[in-house]
Amino acid sequence: GLFSTHQQSIKALEAWGFNVSPTYRQCQTIEQVFAYIDEWEHKRHELPLDTDGIVVKVNSLAQQDELGFTAKSPRWAIAYKYPAESATTTLQEVSYQVGRTGAVTPVAHLEPVQLAGTTVKRASLHNANEIARLDLHFNDQVYVEKGGEIIPKVTGVNTALRPPNAQKVVFPTHCPECGTELIRQEGEAAFYCPNTSGCPPQIRGRIEHFISRQAMDIDSLGEKTIEQLYNKGFVSNPAHLYQLTAQQLAQLEGFKEKSIQNLLEGVEKSKQAPAANVLFGLGIRYVGKTVAEKLIEHFGSFEALQAANEETLANVHDIGHRIAQSVVAFFENPENVALVQALDTAGLQLKVQAHEQAGAQSQALSGKSFVVSGVFEQFGRNDLKATIKQHGGRVVSAISGSVNYLVAGQNMGPAKQEKAQKLGVEIITEAQFLEMIGQA
Repeated sequence: GLFSTHQQSIKALEAWGFNVSPTYRQCQTIEQVFAYIDEWEHKRHELPLDTDGIVVKVNSLAQQDELGFTAKSPRWAIAYKYPAESATTTLQEVSYQVGRTGAVTPVAHLEPVQLAGTTVKRASLHNANEIARLDLHFNDQVYVEKGGEIIPKVTGVNTALRPPNAQKVVFPTHCPECGTELIRQEGEAAFYCPNTSGCPPQIRGRIEHFISRQAMDIDSLGEKTIEQLYNKGFVSNPAHLYQLTAQQLAQLEGFKEKSIQNLLEGVEKSKQAPAANVLFGLGIRYVGKTVAEKLIEHFGSFEALQAANEETLANVHDIGHRIAQSVVAFFENPENVALVQALDTAGLQLKVQAHEQAGAQSQALSGKSFVVSGVFEQFGRNDLKATIKQHGGRVVSAISGSVNYLVAGQNMGPAKQEKAQKLGVEIITEAQFLEMIGQA
Protein backbone atom coordinates (compact mmCIF):
# COMPACT_ATOMS: atom_id res chain seq x y z
CA GLY A 1 0.00 0.00 0.00
CA LEU A 2 0.84 3.67 -0.25
CA PHE A 3 1.06 4.19 3.55
CA SER A 4 2.10 2.10 6.49
CA THR A 5 -0.07 3.84 9.13
CA HIS A 6 -3.56 5.30 9.39
CA GLN A 7 -2.10 8.63 10.54
CA GLN A 8 0.04 8.90 7.38
CA SER A 9 -3.10 8.50 5.25
CA ILE A 10 -4.86 11.27 7.23
CA LYS A 11 -1.83 13.58 6.82
CA ALA A 12 -1.90 12.88 3.07
CA LEU A 13 -5.60 13.81 2.89
CA GLU A 14 -4.76 17.09 4.66
CA ALA A 15 -1.89 17.75 2.24
CA TRP A 16 -4.23 17.14 -0.73
CA GLY A 17 -6.61 19.81 0.59
CA PHE A 18 -9.39 17.67 2.07
CA ASN A 19 -11.25 18.91 5.15
CA VAL A 20 -10.06 16.67 7.97
CA SER A 21 -11.18 17.21 11.56
CA PRO A 22 -8.06 18.33 13.48
CA THR A 23 -9.25 16.58 16.66
CA TYR A 24 -7.40 13.27 16.12
CA ARG A 25 -4.29 12.33 18.10
CA GLN A 26 -1.77 9.52 18.00
CA CYS A 27 -1.30 7.93 21.44
CA GLN A 28 1.59 5.71 22.56
CA THR A 29 0.03 4.26 25.73
CA ILE A 30 -3.40 3.37 27.09
CA GLU A 31 -2.95 6.15 29.69
CA GLN A 32 -2.66 8.67 26.84
CA VAL A 33 -5.87 7.24 25.32
CA PHE A 34 -7.75 7.77 28.61
CA ALA A 35 -6.32 11.28 28.94
CA TYR A 36 -7.68 12.09 25.46
CA ILE A 37 -11.10 10.66 26.41
CA ASP A 38 -11.18 12.77 29.61
CA GLU A 39 -10.12 15.90 27.73
CA TRP A 40 -12.99 15.58 25.23
CA GLU A 41 -15.69 14.69 27.74
CA HIS A 42 -16.54 18.41 28.11
CA LYS A 43 -14.74 19.87 25.09
CA ARG A 44 -16.99 17.85 22.76
CA HIS A 45 -19.92 20.14 23.58
CA GLU A 46 -18.05 22.98 21.82
CA LEU A 47 -17.91 21.04 18.53
CA PRO A 48 -20.25 22.16 15.72
CA LEU A 49 -21.89 18.68 15.76
CA ASP A 50 -23.17 16.14 18.27
CA THR A 51 -20.86 13.29 19.26
CA ASP A 52 -21.42 10.53 21.81
CA GLY A 53 -17.96 9.00 21.94
CA ILE A 54 -14.43 8.40 20.70
CA VAL A 55 -13.11 5.80 18.26
CA VAL A 56 -9.78 4.21 19.19
CA LYS A 57 -7.95 2.66 16.20
CA VAL A 58 -4.80 0.64 15.72
CA ASN A 59 -2.48 2.93 13.73
CA SER A 60 -0.38 0.34 11.86
CA LEU A 61 -2.15 -0.75 8.66
CA ALA A 62 -0.26 -4.08 8.70
CA GLN A 63 -1.63 -4.78 12.19
CA GLN A 64 -5.13 -3.69 11.08
CA ASP A 65 -4.88 -6.17 8.25
CA GLU A 66 -3.76 -8.90 10.61
CA LEU A 67 -6.58 -8.25 13.07
CA GLY A 68 -9.15 -8.32 10.24
CA PHE A 69 -12.94 -7.92 10.44
CA THR A 70 -15.97 -9.71 11.78
CA ALA A 71 -19.11 -9.67 9.59
CA LYS A 72 -20.17 -6.39 11.22
CA SER A 73 -17.13 -4.53 12.47
CA PRO A 74 -13.34 -4.20 12.31
CA ARG A 75 -11.33 -5.91 15.06
CA TRP A 76 -8.80 -3.05 14.98
CA ALA A 77 -11.13 -0.26 16.12
CA ILE A 78 -13.38 0.17 19.15
CA ALA A 79 -15.73 2.93 20.29
CA TYR A 80 -15.63 4.45 23.75
CA LYS A 81 -19.10 5.85 24.55
CA TYR A 82 -19.62 8.67 27.03
CA PRO A 83 -22.38 8.11 29.60
CA ALA A 84 -25.78 8.70 27.98
CA GLU A 85 -27.56 11.98 28.66
CA SER A 86 -30.74 11.70 30.68
CA ALA A 87 -33.97 13.73 31.06
CA THR A 88 -37.21 13.40 33.06
CA THR A 89 -40.70 13.68 31.57
CA THR A 90 -44.27 12.34 31.86
CA LEU A 91 -45.40 9.01 30.36
CA GLN A 92 -48.65 9.78 28.56
CA GLU A 93 -49.48 6.47 26.87
CA VAL A 94 -48.01 3.24 25.52
CA SER A 95 -48.59 1.92 21.99
CA TYR A 96 -47.59 -1.46 20.59
CA GLN A 97 -45.83 -1.98 17.25
CA VAL A 98 -45.90 -5.30 15.40
CA GLY A 99 -42.78 -6.06 13.33
CA ARG A 100 -42.29 -8.40 10.36
CA THR A 101 -41.42 -11.34 12.64
CA GLY A 102 -44.61 -10.78 14.66
CA ALA A 103 -42.68 -9.49 17.69
CA VAL A 104 -44.72 -6.90 19.60
CA THR A 105 -42.67 -3.92 20.80
CA PRO A 106 -44.03 -1.42 23.33
CA VAL A 107 -43.37 2.28 22.67
CA ALA A 108 -43.71 5.01 25.30
CA HIS A 109 -45.39 8.27 24.25
CA LEU A 110 -43.97 11.10 26.32
CA GLU A 111 -44.57 14.72 27.04
CA PRO A 112 -42.00 16.30 24.65
CA VAL A 113 -38.63 16.90 26.35
CA GLN A 114 -35.23 18.22 25.18
CA LEU A 115 -32.53 15.57 25.23
CA ALA A 116 -29.04 15.65 23.65
CA GLY A 117 -30.02 18.36 21.19
CA THR A 118 -33.35 16.91 20.01
CA THR A 119 -36.97 16.92 21.15
CA VAL A 120 -37.98 13.45 22.33
CA LYS A 121 -41.65 12.38 22.18
CA ARG A 122 -41.29 8.60 21.93
CA ALA A 123 -39.00 6.05 23.57
CA SER A 124 -38.53 2.29 23.42
CA LEU A 125 -39.72 0.10 26.28
CA HIS A 126 -38.20 -3.08 24.76
CA ASN A 127 -40.64 -5.78 25.97
CA ALA A 128 -43.17 -6.91 28.61
CA ASN A 129 -40.41 -7.87 31.08
CA GLU A 130 -39.09 -4.31 30.98
CA ILE A 131 -42.56 -2.83 31.67
CA ALA A 132 -42.88 -5.19 34.65
CA ARG A 133 -39.34 -4.40 35.86
CA LEU A 134 -40.03 -0.66 35.78
CA ASP A 135 -43.49 -1.25 37.36
CA LEU A 136 -44.69 1.35 34.88
CA HIS A 137 -47.88 3.38 35.48
CA PHE A 138 -49.57 5.97 33.26
CA ASN A 139 -48.57 9.59 34.10
CA ASP A 140 -45.38 8.38 35.79
CA GLN A 141 -42.35 10.67 35.80
CA VAL A 142 -39.86 8.61 33.79
CA TYR A 143 -36.12 8.91 33.12
CA VAL A 144 -35.26 8.88 29.43
CA GLU A 145 -31.78 8.24 28.02
CA LYS A 146 -30.33 8.55 24.57
CA GLY A 147 -27.40 6.15 24.50
CA GLY A 148 -25.76 4.55 21.49
CA GLU A 149 -29.17 3.80 19.99
CA ILE A 150 -30.95 6.28 17.77
CA ILE A 151 -34.23 5.64 19.59
CA PRO A 152 -34.24 6.91 23.19
CA LYS A 153 -35.18 4.46 25.94
CA VAL A 154 -36.98 4.68 29.29
CA THR A 155 -34.51 3.63 31.99
CA GLY A 156 -36.38 4.24 35.23
CA VAL A 157 -39.32 5.77 37.10
CA ASN A 158 -39.44 8.34 39.89
CA THR A 159 -42.05 6.49 42.00
CA ALA A 160 -42.06 9.26 44.64
CA LEU A 161 -43.90 11.48 42.13
CA ARG A 162 -46.49 8.86 41.06
CA PRO A 163 -50.11 10.17 41.18
CA PRO A 164 -52.14 8.35 43.88
CA ASN A 165 -54.64 6.60 41.56
CA ALA A 166 -52.26 5.96 38.65
CA GLN A 167 -53.16 3.01 36.41
CA LYS A 168 -50.65 0.21 35.84
CA VAL A 169 -49.44 -0.36 32.27
CA VAL A 170 -50.53 -3.88 31.28
CA PHE A 171 -49.07 -5.62 28.21
CA PRO A 172 -51.87 -6.73 25.82
CA THR A 173 -52.86 -10.41 25.55
CA HIS A 174 -53.96 -10.04 21.90
CA CYS A 175 -52.33 -8.53 18.81
CA PRO A 176 -53.16 -4.80 18.57
CA GLU A 177 -53.32 -5.11 14.76
CA CYS A 178 -55.25 -8.31 14.05
CA GLY A 179 -56.64 -9.45 17.41
CA THR A 180 -54.89 -12.85 17.45
CA GLU A 181 -53.87 -14.10 20.91
CA LEU A 182 -50.15 -13.44 21.48
CA ILE A 183 -47.71 -16.24 22.29
CA ARG A 184 -44.38 -16.20 24.08
CA GLN A 185 -41.79 -18.87 23.33
CA GLU A 186 -39.86 -20.41 26.18
CA GLY A 187 -36.68 -18.50 27.02
CA GLU A 188 -37.69 -15.46 24.92
CA ALA A 189 -38.58 -12.01 26.21
CA ALA A 190 -40.82 -10.95 23.33
CA PHE A 191 -44.48 -11.74 22.76
CA TYR A 192 -45.31 -12.75 19.18
CA CYS A 193 -48.41 -12.61 17.05
CA PRO A 194 -48.56 -16.08 15.41
CA ASN A 195 -50.86 -14.90 12.57
CA THR A 196 -47.99 -14.58 10.06
CA SER A 197 -50.18 -14.80 6.96
CA GLY A 198 -53.02 -12.49 8.05
CA CYS A 199 -51.51 -9.76 10.24
CA PRO A 200 -51.10 -6.57 8.11
CA PRO A 201 -47.87 -5.11 9.58
CA GLN A 202 -46.18 -8.54 9.41
CA ILE A 203 -47.15 -8.92 5.74
CA ARG A 204 -46.01 -5.38 4.85
CA GLY A 205 -42.85 -5.77 6.95
CA ARG A 206 -41.86 -8.97 5.14
CA ILE A 207 -42.28 -7.26 1.75
CA GLU A 208 -40.24 -4.25 2.96
CA HIS A 209 -37.48 -6.63 4.07
CA PHE A 210 -37.63 -8.50 0.75
CA ILE A 211 -37.01 -5.33 -1.30
CA SER A 212 -34.32 -3.93 1.03
CA ARG A 213 -30.82 -3.08 -0.20
CA GLN A 214 -29.10 -6.28 0.97
CA ALA A 215 -31.91 -8.43 -0.41
CA MET A 216 -33.59 -7.67 -3.76
CA ASP A 217 -32.60 -3.98 -3.72
CA ILE A 218 -35.73 -2.52 -5.39
CA ASP A 219 -35.15 1.13 -4.48
CA SER A 220 -38.09 2.41 -6.56
CA LEU A 221 -40.39 0.83 -3.95
CA GLY A 222 -40.85 2.30 -0.48
CA GLU A 223 -42.84 1.79 2.71
CA LYS A 224 -45.70 4.08 1.63
CA THR A 225 -46.01 2.42 -1.81
CA ILE A 226 -46.08 -1.06 -0.24
CA GLU A 227 -48.83 0.12 2.11
CA GLN A 228 -50.87 1.39 -0.86
CA LEU A 229 -50.30 -1.84 -2.83
CA TYR A 230 -51.35 -3.90 0.19
CA ASN A 231 -54.42 -1.78 0.98
CA LYS A 232 -55.63 -2.08 -2.62
CA GLY A 233 -55.22 -5.86 -2.46
CA PHE A 234 -52.54 -5.96 -5.21
CA VAL A 235 -49.72 -7.37 -3.06
CA SER A 236 -49.87 -9.62 0.01
CA ASN A 237 -46.60 -11.54 -0.43
CA PRO A 238 -43.25 -10.82 -2.16
CA ALA A 239 -44.10 -12.92 -5.25
CA HIS A 240 -47.04 -10.61 -6.07
CA LEU A 241 -44.53 -7.82 -6.83
CA TYR A 242 -43.58 -9.73 -9.99
CA GLN A 243 -47.20 -9.72 -11.23
CA LEU A 244 -47.79 -5.97 -10.91
CA THR A 245 -49.08 -4.18 -14.01
CA ALA A 246 -48.89 -0.57 -15.18
CA GLN A 247 -52.71 -0.40 -14.91
CA GLN A 248 -52.58 -1.32 -11.21
CA LEU A 249 -49.77 1.13 -10.48
CA ALA A 250 -51.67 3.95 -12.23
CA GLN A 251 -54.29 3.64 -9.44
CA LEU A 252 -51.72 4.55 -6.77
CA GLU A 253 -51.45 8.06 -5.40
CA GLY A 254 -48.56 10.01 -6.93
CA PHE A 255 -47.78 7.44 -9.64
CA LYS A 256 -47.34 8.90 -13.12
CA GLU A 257 -45.76 7.39 -16.22
CA LYS A 258 -42.13 7.82 -15.11
CA SER A 259 -42.58 6.43 -11.59
CA ILE A 260 -44.61 3.47 -12.94
CA GLN A 261 -41.82 2.71 -15.42
CA ASN A 262 -39.13 3.01 -12.71
CA LEU A 263 -40.96 0.63 -10.40
CA LEU A 264 -41.59 -2.01 -13.08
CA GLU A 265 -37.97 -1.77 -14.24
CA GLY A 266 -36.70 -2.08 -10.64
CA VAL A 267 -38.82 -5.19 -10.10
CA GLU A 268 -37.62 -6.71 -13.39
CA LYS A 269 -33.95 -5.94 -12.62
CA SER A 270 -34.23 -7.59 -9.20
CA LYS A 271 -34.74 -10.96 -10.92
CA GLN A 272 -30.97 -10.97 -11.48
CA ALA A 273 -30.16 -10.78 -7.74
CA PRO A 274 -28.08 -13.79 -6.57
CA ALA A 275 -29.81 -16.69 -4.79
CA ALA A 276 -28.27 -15.70 -1.42
CA ASN A 277 -30.05 -12.31 -1.65
CA VAL A 278 -33.38 -14.04 -2.32
CA LEU A 279 -32.83 -16.36 0.68
CA PHE A 280 -31.95 -13.42 2.94
CA GLY A 281 -34.96 -11.51 1.56
CA LEU A 282 -37.37 -14.24 2.69
CA GLY A 283 -36.66 -13.16 6.27
CA ILE A 284 -36.26 -16.64 7.77
CA ARG A 285 -35.57 -16.23 11.47
CA TYR A 286 -31.81 -16.26 12.30
CA VAL A 287 -30.89 -16.28 8.57
CA GLY A 288 -29.02 -12.99 8.14
CA LYS A 289 -27.00 -12.04 5.07
CA THR A 290 -23.86 -13.99 6.03
CA VAL A 291 -25.79 -17.15 6.97
CA ALA A 292 -27.79 -16.96 3.70
CA GLU A 293 -24.54 -16.78 1.73
CA LYS A 294 -23.09 -19.76 3.60
CA LEU A 295 -26.21 -21.87 3.05
CA ILE A 296 -26.39 -21.13 -0.67
CA GLU A 297 -22.65 -21.67 -1.06
CA HIS A 298 -23.00 -25.07 0.64
CA PHE A 299 -26.24 -26.39 -0.93
CA GLY A 300 -26.03 -24.60 -4.28
CA SER A 301 -29.80 -24.24 -4.68
CA PHE A 302 -33.11 -23.68 -2.86
CA GLU A 303 -34.15 -27.16 -3.98
CA ALA A 304 -31.25 -28.81 -2.12
CA LEU A 305 -31.73 -26.51 0.88
CA GLN A 306 -35.42 -27.38 1.06
CA ALA A 307 -34.62 -31.11 0.98
CA ALA A 308 -32.05 -30.89 3.79
CA ASN A 309 -33.00 -32.14 7.26
CA GLU A 310 -32.01 -30.54 10.54
CA GLU A 311 -28.96 -32.76 10.99
CA THR A 312 -27.56 -31.98 7.52
CA LEU A 313 -28.13 -28.27 8.03
CA ALA A 314 -26.59 -28.20 11.51
CA ASN A 315 -23.44 -29.84 10.16
CA VAL A 316 -22.75 -26.95 7.76
CA HIS A 317 -19.82 -24.87 9.04
CA ASP A 318 -21.04 -22.01 11.34
CA ILE A 319 -24.73 -23.00 11.15
CA GLY A 320 -25.73 -25.04 14.21
CA HIS A 321 -29.10 -26.31 15.49
CA ARG A 322 -30.94 -23.04 16.14
CA ILE A 323 -30.59 -21.89 12.52
CA ALA A 324 -31.19 -25.45 11.24
CA GLN A 325 -34.50 -25.74 13.15
CA SER A 326 -35.63 -22.36 11.84
CA VAL A 327 -34.87 -23.26 8.19
CA VAL A 328 -36.63 -26.64 8.48
CA ALA A 329 -39.69 -25.01 10.11
CA PHE A 330 -39.81 -22.41 7.31
CA PHE A 331 -39.91 -25.03 4.55
CA GLU A 332 -42.40 -27.19 6.48
CA ASN A 333 -44.98 -24.41 6.05
CA PRO A 334 -46.90 -25.02 2.78
CA GLU A 335 -47.44 -21.26 2.32
CA ASN A 336 -43.66 -20.70 2.27
CA VAL A 337 -43.14 -23.57 -0.18
CA ALA A 338 -45.80 -22.03 -2.45
CA LEU A 339 -44.08 -18.61 -2.15
CA VAL A 340 -40.70 -20.05 -3.21
CA GLN A 341 -42.43 -21.86 -6.09
CA ALA A 342 -44.03 -18.57 -7.20
CA LEU A 343 -40.67 -16.77 -7.06
CA ASP A 344 -39.18 -19.57 -9.18
CA THR A 345 -41.99 -19.18 -11.73
CA ALA A 346 -41.42 -15.41 -11.77
CA GLY A 347 -37.82 -16.08 -12.88
CA LEU A 348 -35.77 -15.27 -9.76
CA GLN A 349 -32.34 -16.87 -9.24
CA LEU A 350 -32.87 -19.77 -6.83
CA LYS A 351 -29.58 -21.51 -7.45
CA VAL A 352 -25.92 -20.54 -7.76
CA GLN A 353 -25.35 -19.38 -11.32
CA ALA A 354 -22.47 -20.73 -13.42
CA HIS A 355 -20.80 -17.30 -13.55
CA GLU A 356 -20.88 -17.08 -9.73
CA GLN A 357 -19.14 -20.43 -9.48
CA ALA A 358 -16.85 -18.99 -12.17
CA GLY A 359 -17.22 -22.39 -13.73
CA ALA A 360 -16.57 -23.77 -10.20
CA GLN A 361 -13.19 -24.42 -11.70
CA SER A 362 -12.32 -27.49 -9.66
CA GLN A 363 -12.70 -29.18 -6.31
CA ALA A 364 -8.91 -29.23 -5.81
CA LEU A 365 -9.22 -27.41 -2.47
CA SER A 366 -12.42 -29.12 -1.25
CA GLY A 367 -12.55 -29.53 2.52
CA LYS A 368 -9.49 -27.28 3.03
CA SER A 369 -9.55 -23.96 4.88
CA PHE A 370 -7.22 -21.03 4.23
CA VAL A 371 -6.10 -17.80 5.87
CA VAL A 372 -4.71 -15.17 3.48
CA SER A 373 -2.16 -12.60 4.64
CA GLY A 374 0.23 -10.14 3.01
CA VAL A 375 0.59 -8.73 -0.51
CA PHE A 376 0.61 -10.94 -3.62
CA GLU A 377 2.04 -10.60 -7.12
CA GLN A 378 -0.66 -12.21 -9.24
CA PHE A 379 -3.71 -11.52 -7.08
CA GLY A 380 -5.39 -8.75 -5.15
CA ARG A 381 -6.26 -10.24 -1.76
CA ASN A 382 -10.00 -10.44 -2.59
CA ASP A 383 -9.22 -12.10 -5.95
CA LEU A 384 -7.14 -14.71 -4.13
CA LYS A 385 -9.99 -15.39 -1.70
CA ALA A 386 -12.44 -15.71 -4.63
CA THR A 387 -10.06 -18.15 -6.37
CA ILE A 388 -9.87 -20.31 -3.23
CA LYS A 389 -13.69 -20.50 -3.16
CA GLN A 390 -13.86 -21.27 -6.90
CA HIS A 391 -11.74 -24.35 -6.27
CA GLY A 392 -13.91 -25.57 -3.40
CA GLY A 393 -11.83 -24.17 -0.51
CA ARG A 394 -13.00 -22.13 2.48
CA VAL A 395 -11.56 -18.76 3.55
CA VAL A 396 -11.40 -17.88 7.25
CA SER A 397 -10.09 -14.68 8.82
CA ALA A 398 -8.18 -15.95 11.87
CA ILE A 399 -5.54 -18.61 12.46
CA SER A 400 -6.72 -21.54 14.56
CA GLY A 401 -5.79 -25.21 14.90
CA SER A 402 -8.49 -26.17 12.41
CA VAL A 403 -7.01 -24.06 9.56
CA ASN A 404 -5.13 -26.11 6.92
CA TYR A 405 -3.06 -23.45 5.14
CA LEU A 406 -1.79 -19.91 5.59
CA VAL A 407 -1.14 -18.37 2.16
CA ALA A 408 1.70 -15.96 2.87
CA GLY A 409 2.44 -12.90 0.74
CA GLN A 410 5.03 -10.16 1.20
CA ASN A 411 4.91 -8.04 4.39
CA MET A 412 2.82 -10.63 6.16
CA GLY A 413 2.11 -9.92 9.83
CA PRO A 414 4.80 -11.68 11.93
CA ALA A 415 2.28 -12.54 14.66
CA LYS A 416 0.17 -14.50 12.16
CA GLN A 417 3.23 -16.38 10.98
CA GLU A 418 4.27 -17.19 14.55
CA LYS A 419 0.77 -18.39 15.49
CA ALA A 420 0.60 -20.59 12.37
CA GLN A 421 3.97 -22.17 13.20
CA LYS A 422 2.92 -22.72 16.82
CA LEU A 423 -0.36 -24.41 15.83
CA GLY A 424 1.22 -26.46 13.04
CA VAL A 425 -0.68 -24.69 10.24
CA GLU A 426 1.14 -25.21 6.93
CA ILE A 427 2.48 -21.94 5.50
CA ILE A 428 2.52 -21.83 1.69
CA THR A 429 3.71 -19.28 -0.85
CA GLU A 430 1.71 -17.87 -3.75
CA ALA A 431 3.65 -20.21 -6.11
CA GLN A 432 2.79 -23.26 -4.00
CA PHE A 433 -0.85 -22.19 -3.95
CA LEU A 434 -0.88 -21.94 -7.76
CA GLU A 435 0.60 -25.45 -7.92
CA MET A 436 -2.23 -26.76 -5.71
CA ILE A 437 -4.83 -25.52 -8.19
CA GLY A 438 -2.82 -26.64 -11.21
CA GLN A 439 -1.98 -23.14 -12.45
CA ALA A 440 1.74 -23.03 -11.70
